[in-house]
Amino acid sequence: MNDGQALWPSLLPPAQQGDDTLCAVSAEGVRVRFADGRELLCGTSGLWNTNIGYGNPVIAEAVAAALRDASYLSVFRYENSYARKAASALVDVCGADHYGRVLFSTSGGAANDLVMKIARLHHALRGDARRKVVVGLRGSYHGLTFGSFALTGDDLGQSVYGVDQRLVRHVAPNDPAELVTLLGRQGSQIAAVVVEPVLGNGAVPLTEEYVNALLRLRDEHGFLLVADEVATGFGRTGSFLASQRWAGQPDLLVVSKGLTNGTMPAAAVVVSTEVARVFNDAGAVLAHGETQAGTPATCAAILATLEEMRRLDAIAAGRSLAVLLDTELDRLVAERPDVTATSGVGCFRALRLCGRDGTPLPQTEVPAVVAAIRAAGAIVHPGPHGIQLFPALTYSDAELAELLDRVRTGLTAYTRQATAATAGVAGVAG
Repeated sequence: MNDGQALWPSLLPPAQQGDDTLCAVSAEGVRVRFADGRELLCGTSGLWNTNIGYGNPVIAEAVAAALRDASYLSVFRYENSYARKAASALVDVCGADHYGRVLFSTSGGAANDLVMKIARLHHALRGDARRKVVVGLRGSYHGLTFGSFALTGDDLGQSVYGVDQRLVRHVAPNDPAELVTLLGRQGSQIAAVVVEPVLGNGAVPLTEEYVNALLRLRDEHGFLLVADEVATGFGRTGSFLASQRWAGQPDLLVVSKGLTNGTMPAAAVVVSTEVARVFNDAGAVLAHGETQAGTPATCAAILATLEEMRRLDAIAAGRSLAVLLDTELDRLVAERPDVTATSGVGCFRALRLCGRDGTPLPQTEVPAVVAAIRAAGAIVHPGPHGIQLFPALTYSDAELAELLDRVRTGLTAYTRQATAATAGVAGVAG
């Protein structure tokens, strides 16, 4: 680490901190420029955020105008007109026939904390305060604030950090039987089941069978069903929300990332009319508030993002891109023995890789693969035993071809490096 390095970046090992090849300085369209002078093709939409590309001038101007005209206004014991408009727009686009209210937050993690509060108080207001357990899926990611960290289904050191998981349970995705067993034991204590329609860690879609089981079990056992669409929302999987393709709708939605096209720290919980009615009828005040939630600049970005998605017909563009992506990823699997499978849906995809011996690529090797692809000119995201791809919905066909070409180049370079390293070790041993 450089002696003068004040920044402590998230999830970056100390040995890599202060590296100019990892310090971004600007971005435009689908490309990011770094402090070392290189410009890389972004294959991650900036952590699933920039669904319509970087540097959209309409969104930037909307934020600037809100800052000039209103500066800071809150939704903490007050309302503001920007938040009212953004909430109405979200209800409309999510489905006003089912949803009725919106609470603003500042991140997906904080919004999942909020979800847990809503679910527990909802049941308490209905006279069933026993319902405090919240169920998530193993392998899921819901954030790293203390509530959402408890709900996150990957082992990321929760015990080391003292995260309280006593009121959280995890079950396997796409396994209705395990959830049925849990409900048989603790059904009267379960407040909510929270699922990602596509698990962000590995791009694993929930099956239609599993979703239908969730909907049926909700009706039988009375828990709230929550769709965490932080990553899947705003066109990422082929419809505005992935849960809009379900046979029934969740009680709560969580959106973030694409909500402002990544321009602001923003999230929202969209609440069904039925759930909101319980709070309204009781005159209940929910104990949650965030200083920077629902500000004019944030809400202006939300409104401008929705308008730009309509203007660009981004969801249809993403569907067309996904068709081409399906073809190209199938070709990649067919032509490369080190690419064993793909998963995901729409523009939310993962590649599974293997080593020279045919076994799944060790997780410890994934950073080296990501680095090799970055050296080849593209940004990709690590995944379980491989990499993940989340191109912007507005990618051109040529940009997609370029992305996959750079992935191929990077994979080849990694294989050569790994082979040379193995040969070197063998030589020393000999």
